Amino acid sequence: MLLIDIAKKIAENILRSNNIHIVAHRDADGVAAASIAVKALERAGIDYSVEFVKQLDDKVSHDILNKNPERIWLVDLGSNFDISMEAIITDHHECLAINSSKYHLNPHLFGLDGTIDISGAGVTYLVARAMDRRNRDLSSLAIVGACGDLQDRRFRRLVGTNREILHDGIKCGVLDCIKDIQYFGRETKPVYKLLQYAADPIIPGLSGTEEACIAFLADLEIQLKQSNSWRRWVDLNKDEKRKILSSIAKRLLERGFGAKEVRKLVGEVYIMKSEHEGTELHDAREFATLLNATARHGFSEIGLQICLGNREDALKKARSVLQSHRQNLSNGLQIARHDVMQREYLRYFHAKDNIKDTVVGIITSILLEENGSDLPIVGFAVSDDGRIKVSARCAGSAKKRLDLSIAIHNAAKKVGGTGGGHSTAAGATIPAGSEDDFLKFLEEEIKEQLLF
Repeated sequence: MLLIDIAKKIAENILRSNNIHIVAHRDADGVAAASIAVKALERAGIDYSVEFVKQLDDKVSHDILNKNPERIWLVDLGSNFDISMEAIITDHHECLAINSSKYHLNPHLFGLDGTIDISGAGVTYLVARAMDRRNRDLSSLAIVGACGDLQDRRFRRLVGTNREILHDGIKCGVLDCIKDIQYFGRETKPVYKLLQYAADPIIPGLSGTEEACIAFLADLEIQLKQSNSWRRWVDLNKDEKRKILSSIAKRLLERGFGAKEVRKLVGEVYIMKSEHEGTELHDAREFATLLNATARHGFSEIGLQICLGNREDALKKARSVLQSHRQNLSNGLQIARHDVMQREYLRYFHAKDNIKDTVVGIITSILLEENGSDLPIVGFAVSDDGRIKVSARCAGSAKKRLDLSIAIHNAAKKVGGTGGGHSTAAGATIPAGSEDDFLKFLEEEIKEQLLF
């Protein structure tokens, strides 16, 4: 069977239902996936309710089942938890346990890589499309979900099933795909700020230094302001963009960066055609960042409303949350950078309650990029319930690829916790006080994978 065959089977099951309770992961991909499910159910005339969770464990499962829903639809989570024989699951995380659901759609079950082939929003979209061809316009939200999970970063373009979804969006007029600079903020940040926060690749002598970025642009005779407003990347003409990119490429090559790093400067950008240029919602990556900020700070419903088109109040609140999110990340990075410790097979930091457990994964990802080490990095933070949130990241380009999802899952299980995720980005929740044992078991798992 193919992905689409299971999607059709799930769609038929949904269309026979009267009421569905959607349970979604609390991140950008999860919010986008929930939005697709909601829209599809609304158009089918099916009643629904929505709930966002950090993870699916025994307590959350118990609470969900106590609501006695007619049908449960788990989006962007659920593959590793046997909540119910009748639960619908549209997920893309690695399947580390046998799930008994008859309605389980996951790329890993078909030999596909859920880190780049399709996201949680993507598999949810396949079901929505199978329910009604009108739902092809929801492909734009599936692309936002994929960008939220960074599925376009490895190749600077979406590949696999994501590509099929992209073509759906282009054909029905909701998406556009262009080649442009890959640094974040092309729609909303002043050009000098875009360069100041540039990463992957960093720009030697510019990244991190506002004054140097302003001087760099001045030397290129790039006008910084227009009508008393800072010019953004989207405000520049083609010649100005070409001049800046050429100068950055030259700087990279002169400082010893290879052609591979230079090629990272330009790639595909996905445009939401119904949104206004220069807003956070016009570029799929910036849209995803807005959703991620709301979700990570407990406002997933606001992100949901934005995806559903209810904009004015929700968008104003989301922008405020995004500003707070950026400040929290900045403060969290300063704390984590000074607390990184190294062991034989990994690096780690413990933020305790100084960093929100919902953003420790983002901070861990940034530290991995900054350091450039082949060693995985693990971040700990205290959750609201007193348990320990674990986030782990490793480089996907390692000579011998490490599967963190398996290592995290096994190590967490040995200390009475739960864990899983993707091969290069995984997480767990473990009991407080078990961190040292967890690190020991995790190193044993990593060592065994690398040696065998």
